[in-house]
Amino acid sequence: MSAERATDRVSLTESPGSSSSRSGTESVGQHVALDVVMARAAGENFPVALRLLPRGLRDHLEAIYGYARLVDNLGDEFPGDRTMALDWADSELDALFSGSPRHPVFRRLAPMIHSFRVPRRPFDELLAANRLDQHKTRYETRSELMDYCALSANPVGHMVLAVFKSGTPERIAASDAVCSGLQILEHLQDVAEDAEAGRVYLPAEDMARFGCSIEDLSAPEAGAGLRALVAYESRFARELVEQGIPLVRSLTGYARLAISGFVAGGLAGLDTIEKAGFEVLGGTRQAGRSAILRRFVRVYLGRHRRGDRARASS
Repeated sequence: MSAERATDRVSLTESPGSSSSRSGTESVGQHVALDVVMARAAGENFPVALRLLPRGLRDHLEAIYGYARLVDNLGDEFPGDRTMALDWADSELDALFSGSPRHPVFRRLAPMIHSFRVPRRPFDELLAANRLDQHKTRYETRSELMDYCALSANPVGHMVLAVFKSGTPERIAASDAVCSGLQILEHLQDVAEDAEAGRVYLPAEDMARFGCSIEDLSAPEAGAGLRALVAYESRFARELVEQGIPLVRSLTGYARLAISGFVAGGLAGLDTIEKAGFEVLGGTRQAGRSAILRRFVRVYLGRHRRGDRARASS
């Protein structure tokens, strides 16, 4: 740890006599209050599958979701020093893994970590992705973007599989593909919002291939080049998410229910973008719950085949 970062941590957590440190800590804590973080569940695909699970499992998965939302909120929306805010989250992880969690979001994680011996690494990786967002705004290649997804999305799958005691190497590899595909889907849904924030997750080499400029991402509606680019990225995301089909088939019980929900949410979201003609600027392209449910039934029952779009989305 650098001396500068250590100083930041001290200012947040170890200077009770300092009014500036108290106000900084309170500001971060208020921004990520438990009810604020979990309110983001509304409209997200993650909780759709959770409602089918028993309370105990649901608590564990909601705790994972809460942490992911917390670090995203700090990295994307905190109105003050976001690096300082992410350092605060790092210090809260220290407290959690030393057995004395402080903030409610971290206290909710404690039973899961204790019960399933979940290591710290996936938590650190999600935090690292948000640190990266503070200074990296472009990705030159698809490979570079996938490296980002390995930090920003795949760790969630690792934690979910840990909760279901299903983390074999083959399943983890399939889960990584699904999570990366879901992350790319989110990038496609948020093209305009990300561009407004100064971030572009569409690989620069792909944008050049389809003749797209950064300015095209802020237009009132997508032009032909951007639509073709979105179609190209959507096909890749679908290939990744569909690697979850054999993963689902390898699972039973509640694990199969939960993972089916993730896969179904991704496929339904991609269906929705396709049905909109790959127009992602004229409005949010989120799948409705009925579309997700139709996909869920097919995925869970093993009736989905790769490339199967029209029947499930019509």
